[in-house]
Amino acid sequence: MPKVIYIEHNARRHEIEVPVGHTVMRGAVDNGVPGIDADCGGECACATCHVYVDADWLARTGDRTEMEQSMLSFAAVTQDNSRLSCQIVMTDSLDGLVVTLPDGQH
Repeated sequence: MPKVIYIEHNARRHEIEVPVGHTVMRGAVDNGVPGIDADCGGECACATCHVYVDADWLARTGDRTEMEQSMLSFAAVTQDNSRLSCQIVMTDSLDGLVVTLPDGQH
C-alpha cells in the first residue's frame, strides 16, 4: 500500500499507508494527523485540508482544478506548491509522497 509522509509545521512526521483510490486528506483524517480538518468532508468546498506538496512530487500529483484554485484563495498562506489534499487521489506511483502542513493549520 502506498505511503504518504505528512510533516507538521513543527517538523513532526507521520508516515501513513493510504489505500489506492483514497485521498491524501482521507489518509490524514482517518489517522488523526493534526492540521487537516477537512471541514467539508472532501468536497473541495473549503481550504481546511491545505498542504504544500514537496517539489519532487508536485508534477505527479496533477494539476489544480478551477474549483481547487478558487478554494485555495481562502487559505491563509498559499505557495506555488499549495494543494487541497482532498484533490490528490492516491496511486501506487505516489508511494512516498511528502506533504507539509501550513503553520496556521494546527
